Amino acid sequence: MEFQNIIFEVEDGIAVITMNRPKALNALNNETLYELTDAVAYCAKTAEVKGLIITGAGKAFVAGADIVQMKDYGSEQGRDYAGFAQDVFNKIEALEKPVIAAVNGYALGGGCELSMACDIRIAGERAVFGQPEVNLGIIPCFGGTQRLSRLVGAGKAKELIFTTDYIKAEEAEKIGLANKVVAQDTLLDEAKAMMTKILSKAPLAIKYGKVAINKGLDLDLKNALELEKDLVGLCFATDDQKEGMAAFVEKRDATFSSK
Repeated sequence: MEFQNIIFEVEDGIAVITMNRPKALNALNNETLYELTDAVAYCAKTAEVKGLIITGAGKAFVAGADIVQMKDYGSEQGRDYAGFAQDVFNKIEALEKPVIAAVNGYALGGGCELSMACDIRIAGERAVFGQPEVNLGIIPCFGGTQRLSRLVGAGKAKELIFTTDYIKAEEAEKIGLANKVVAQDTLLDEAKAMMTKILSKAPLAIKYGKVAINKGLDLDLKNALELEKDLVGLCFATDDQKEGMAAFVEKRDATFSSK
């Protein structure tokens, strides 16, 4: 697949999307979002791809949406653009394969929102997170008001959105926005190592676990637990469950087939 604004590579079952508009700090314009949509769709339908890592070229992961593109939008255009970006990020969140954000630098506005659509965020030491939209007279609208509050709590989300304060990688890890912080020069290797570990597990169990968590967050506890029961029932119908439990009893490593 050929792209102008991202780099897309697949190796050993791991797809890597590198946001690649370094002169614009990888800002999200229409073209970039369309390309991101296509790359994620390819990951969804291609059996060769087992997991996805998203990172950025240069000193930014993604430093926000393209303000030059948005500055003259009216009400309906602004609403439609928010819906477009939300739809792209929803596809990333709903991808039934694990997704890791390897946050290499500035993850601001839409960049922070992109990272939050991923399952796991690994931050390099130079990563910086923030939601500065109210400085522009708008609110986070690519999912930021909702995903940030779910990750760090309503109070901290309001503080970050209202003050527009940037936070460094260590603070992001402390509040739960980043899962871990690693040395800058080992960031992609660390993300690939974690993904390789994840992909060594039962793939259908990973898939159903992701569905249970994502959908369960939108349900009350009673219905979320019902969903969990239904999904574990599906797990018990797989060869992976038979192999995993047999391997445990026989004290050997499991070999998963995902049937």
